[in-house]
Amino acid sequence: MGEVMRHTILAALGVVLLLGSAQAEESYKPAVRVQKILETTTTTSGAPIRYPQTDQPLVQSLIVEIPSGAETGWHRHPVPAYAYILAGTIEVESEGQGKRIFRAGDSFAEMVDHRHNGRVVGEETVRILMIVTGQKGIAFSERTPAP
Repeated sequence: MGEVMRHTILAALGVVLLLGSAQAEESYKPAVRVQKILETTTTTSGAPIRYPQTDQPLVQSLIVEIPSGAETGWHRHPVPAYAYILAGTIEVESEGQGKRIFRAGDSFAEMVDHRHNGRVVGEETVRILMIVTGQKGIAFSERTPAP
């Protein structure tokens, strides 16, 4: 098993465990530690979280790497996605909502259907674990023109 694949599997498992509620924590044996890293009913744009209504659900676990000096380019997510910053610092500019900084250890629900651009701050490559709850045949990210 490749190193990236091993880290992806471990990170995805970690997010599944870490996103557990207090009820999940109580269902494990005492040696199991659960640390909640995200609990929200809204995306970073403030919109309520909505799940896709589809007969073809698709869940993806992705590691997104953005090197120092780079940016994502303006894009939008047509389906819900959840991010956990594994390394680095990223500044996300959102159309009409200014800029926010996310650092290693931060977690958030991505904006859905809202244009934004991420830019690496500093010299460290940004590594993001993304869990996407989408639909087969629909890309998790689409390029858009800058506002």
